[in-house]
Amino acid sequence: MNNECGWLSLAGMSPPRGPLKGVEKADWLVVGAGITGLCAAHSLAELHPDARIVILDRQRSAQGASARNSGFVVGHEQPGLAELVSEKGFAGYLDDSLIAREANGEVRRRIARHGIDCEFSDSGYYFAVRDPRKLERIDERVETLRAVGASAERLEGEALARKLGTRHYQAGIWCGNGNALMQPAKYVKGLLEALPANVTLYEETPITGLERLANRSLRAVGPEGAVEAPRVLVCLNAFTSRIGIRDSGTFAMELSASLTRPLTDAEYQALGGVEPWGVLSTRPLGATVRLTADRRILMRNTAEYRRHDLSDRQLMTRRQRHLEGLQRRFPWLREADIQYSWTGHLSASRSGQPYFAQVEEGLYAAAGCNGSGVTRGTLWGRLLAEMASGGDSHLLRMVLRRAQPGWIPPSPFFDIGASLRMGYEACRAGTEA
Repeated sequence: MNNECGWLSLAGMSPPRGPLKGVEKADWLVVGAGITGLCAAHSLAELHPDARIVILDRQRSAQGASARNSGFVVGHEQPGLAELVSEKGFAGYLDDSLIAREANGEVRRRIARHGIDCEFSDSGYYFAVRDPRKLERIDERVETLRAVGASAERLEGEALARKLGTRHYQAGIWCGNGNALMQPAKYVKGLLEALPANVTLYEETPITGLERLANRSLRAVGPEGAVEAPRVLVCLNAFTSRIGIRDSGTFAMELSASLTRPLTDAEYQALGGVEPWGVLSTRPLGATVRLTADRRILMRNTAEYRRHDLSDRQLMTRRQRHLEGLQRRFPWLREADIQYSWTGHLSASRSGQPYFAQVEEGLYAAAGCNGSGVTRGTLWGRLLAEMASGGDSHLLRMVLRRAQPGWIPPSPFFDIGASLRMGYEACRAGTEA
């Protein structure tokens, strides 16, 4: 089978841009053309309209992890038990919520400014479970969400089934006033196509080295050329180590997902004609599920720590898990109803906090969106550009203060530990997968 991302196929491809050839000089270099890199380039162009800005990407731009996520526009994270309003961790959760709301607003501003049609739905989404025991202290969670400005409502049994068109879920919290859904590939494509005139993008240009020159500028070397710039912004998230930054405290997780064909009118009416929705599990490896505006169902119930990407054969076995998850919720679906299956990567950290730093003179990097790539990636791009430009703000200082991703043991100790932990979380997810 082909590893074909449904979001990308439905969004359509932008015209290709050629690879870098020869040596070029720029005022700014951005490495990575996903959400973070594109937003960084947009922000640099706004701050420095006369500067020459170059972006390099190792593959087709806007085709990587940024376009392959599940399209949740996070404004309010689900609070953990230690973060409830009555617990000591609430202060940190409040800070993270302030950052998340600003990130959410940044996404909305980008969409409005560039007129991006990405099927944006401002109807909120759900934290829901099959087993109510896996949504502990539900009323305190609702209270905590409301305390940070969210709209939150407890739903159970038949009331939840009427919202989702399936009786699989038995307890949940609807969370709105910020939380939204989108078609992620259309969002990234919109950012790409709206790049200002002083931004030059080269595709299919992997960086093979980063060198410090005698004049203190940096040279990023590719297979057929190089770019020299005094300031470089690394926006590679899960793959920051590819450019030589190996102590970011972040690591890549590989996720896979499937998207069905559109439901027929009869199938859709059998669900009760419900509005498009999204569900996040309260368990780390529980399923992420969506009913999209064009009546497709997305299933993402596999996530793993791997040293090598999934092969097509391995993806087929994950597709079977997706089907099993779909059939637990919609028993009439069959394998033939799955139209697309694909893999993607998530940049994670042990603490759930990002890496956001000036690495050395003229070199800046951000990584570790931890599942909130649409919003965090958008904001990180802006703030990275502002920090590299000498800017300062309360928001930037707050992000820098919270940016403590945690220590990662060296390989193979981390590899073994991460694999064991993922297996443990998969078992804990159980009925939520």
